Formats: sequence, C-alpha cells, structure tokens
Amino acid sequence: MVDDVTDETPRPCGKRNGPGHGDDPGHGDGPAHGDGPAHSGGPGPGRGGSHGSAPAGNHGGSPGRYDDGGHSRRPGASHDGTAIPWSTAMERALYGPGGFYLRPEGPAGHFRTSVHASPLFATAVARLLAATARRLDTDEVAVVDIGAGRGELLTGILAAAGDCLDGLTVRPYAVERAPRPPGLDPRIEWCAHPPAGVRGLLFANEWLDNVPLDIAETGPDGVVRYVLVRPDGTEEPGGPVEGPDADWLARWWPAAGPGTRAEIGRSRDEAWAAAVGTLERGLAVAVDYAHAREARPPFATLTGFRHGREVPPVPDGSCDLTAHVALDSCALPGGRLLGQRAALHGLGVRGERPPLALAATDPAGYVRALEAAGQAAELTARGGLGDFGWLVQPVGIEVPEALAGPGGPAGTGASVRSQAADHSLASDGSQAADRSMASGPSERLGA
Repeated sequence: MVDDVTDETPRPCGKRNGPGHGDDPGHGDGPAHGDGPAHSGGPGPGRGGSHGSAPAGNHGGSPGRYDDGGHSRRPGASHDGTAIPWSTAMERALYGPGGFYLRPEGPAGHFRTSVHASPLFATAVARLLAATARRLDTDEVAVVDIGAGRGELLTGILAAAGDCLDGLTVRPYAVERAPRPPGLDPRIEWCAHPPAGVRGLLFANEWLDNVPLDIAETGPDGVVRYVLVRPDGTEEPGGPVEGPDADWLARWWPAAGPGTRAEIGRSRDEAWAAAVGTLERGLAVAVDYAHAREARPPFATLTGFRHGREVPPVPDGSCDLTAHVALDSCALPGGRLLGQRAALHGLGVRGERPPLALAATDPAGYVRALEAAGQAAELTARGGLGDFGWLVQPVGIEVPEALAGPGGPAGTGASVRSQAADHSLASDGSQAADRSMASGPSERLGA
C-alpha cells in the first residue's frame, strides 16, 4: 500500500527581478488562488505546464492554461500602468488577450521540456498509463494532459501505443487555453477544462509553475507585504499579507528576515486539488522543478523565458513567467514525491550504454541504441531534468509498482528532504535548470 501523507488534512486544490529558470505551462481550467484559475502550458524548451480551476481566494490568479470563465480577472485591477498583484499580472500576461501562451509559435518556440528532449519521455508516460489501466482492471482508459501546449505529449503517447498500450482503448484529452493546432491527431479531444469523472491518468508536465501566484516580501519592519508590479516590471510594496495567504506562508514558507521573498503557493495547491478532483479513479502526476519547506530559496524563483533564454520577469506578454513549485504543499493525502531520475528509471528509461558487441553485429542498431541512451541520460541527469520533482497522487487505486519504490510520503518538509539523496528535489532549493536546462543555457532552444 502507498503511505498516506503525514501531518496532512484534506484541502481544496486548484523574484525578484532576477534570473531563474522555468517550464512551459500547459492548459486547462484549474483553480487558482485569488479570483480564479491559473495557467496551463505545453512542453517546450525547458518549461511546460497547464492550468486548472480552483476555488476563488483573496489574492490569487487563474489556474494556468485553461479558461476559468473570467473569475481570475479581479475587480478593480487596472490596465493603466498602475501596480497590481503579481497573480493578476501573470494571468493577464500569460493568458489574457495577446498573452504569451496564446501566441502562434507556442511554448516550444521559447523553451524545451522533457517532452521535447526525447520521445522516451512520452513512451515512459505511455507505460505509466498502461500500468494505471492494470490497477483499474480495465481495457479502456483516459489520459488527460493538463497544459498540453500543442499536443506534443499526447501525440508521443499515441505513437508509442503499439509498444506500450496493446489491447487498450485510449481516450486522450488535451487541456489547453490556446486554440487546437492544425493537423493534430483527430483522436485527441481538445478541452478548455479537464473532463470530469474520468478513469485513467492525469498528467501535468510543467504546468503548476505557470499557475499565477502572488509574491510577498518581508520589509525592514518585519511586516510581510504583497509585492505589486507594473507592466514594465517595476514593483512596489502592497498591503500586509493576511488571512489564508498568511496562514499558508506560516506553514509552508516562513519569513526568513527583512528583504527575503516568498511565493504564495496557495493557488497551486487549489489548482492541483481541483485537477485531481476530476478523476473518478486513477492516478494524477505533476512534474515540475520544485523545492522543499526546509530549503526554500530566500529570494524566491520568479523568472522569465523568451526565445530559449532566461530574461527578467516582465508581465507584458512578451515572455514566459514561471516560478518553482512547492510540491510538498500541493500534495494531498496519499501522495508521494520522488525525483524524475527515480521515476523514469522505474518506467524503463535508463542511460545505459549498449554493449559494444552490438556495433559489430548490428552497426545501425548500435547507433540507434547509443542515441537512445544519450537521450535517457539527459532526461535523468543529476543537476538537470533528473532533478525535477514528481508528485504522484493515487485516486482510488494503489500507486503503480514502477513509482511505488523510491521516494516517500509527501506533505511535510521532512519527508521531502529525506529524498535528497535521490535528488528528488534540488537539495539546495534551487530550480532544476532549464525547464530542461540539463546542460545549462546552451541546451535551451534558441541558445
């Protein structure tokens, strides 16, 4: 059996001007914190994600890349250049008219994620889908990609069907705010919101990092205040953080002294809970760069990406806006955290060099195997994509055996920190570079 989250009760789910690294969010209408859902996104060079619908709050953005029906457009928010909460600014810049994730080139035009790094990632997810179907004891299973981008992951899963999904009827759903791309496999249903009541696998690759959130900074007087931002990226202090946001910070990201910052992850908690809530039975997985309570970055992680390069986070629609995810906070009871390296190893992706003898008997096969080993090594590299966090949330089933080994219960700083030896989360609290920066900035698209 999968261990339950410890010290956790069920709950609803949904930088500074310095460089950071991020993922491309996906799609979907998930909840966010504040007035509506956040964001979504699809895979791209180094970032990905999607969004879902969450209960409204006092200071939240929309849930990423799916439409929240306008709930995230908070009353009184100004478009005249005055300073507004970061959650509102992110929602507009990413998903509003002319927003970054609605641009025709899509996320892949600006960064790459694991999905773009190698088809082995989609094959691994296809294997996980098959394992989930076995847990459900069914021959018909749904796969829901939150923050689907332009459908790259689902396209890869369907391409792997012959090897991994033999005998299964697969119903693929892409949740994304952007319009359906031309030429997409007709079997893929394009949705603005995650379908309710499905049985199968819900997968959110680099979605939560694009769910809008608010930023807080501790002033010289020790008071924690919201940070407000203008369209040109200049900031000013807002009012004191109070209510549910203050409670979230106290539990998950305590103030570390004057001048330090925190990203209020309540919107991500709500977005994730809302997404998980759409499953009748099955498995929900969120993949993102993450940090743990005991190692939160003192100056937060918000950053921008454009054309494969990291840029200052300016909320004018010209760049991606992303921040690392407190996956330990998002976890619901029964959830488990492990690193991508361990997760992909369990799903059969290993960077092992093929036997040299193969070069003599099958030179072309040897070259193909060598290429696959190189791609697997990138997906599982320590200090790169292998350090991404996987939050695995079972709904009415046990976690498939491939993901039930390494890692441990999610929900407390200690339980996440205990996985440091496996690099489940970056041990220093830093973002795993690149939304796919396995080998540094030069690996990003366009660099």
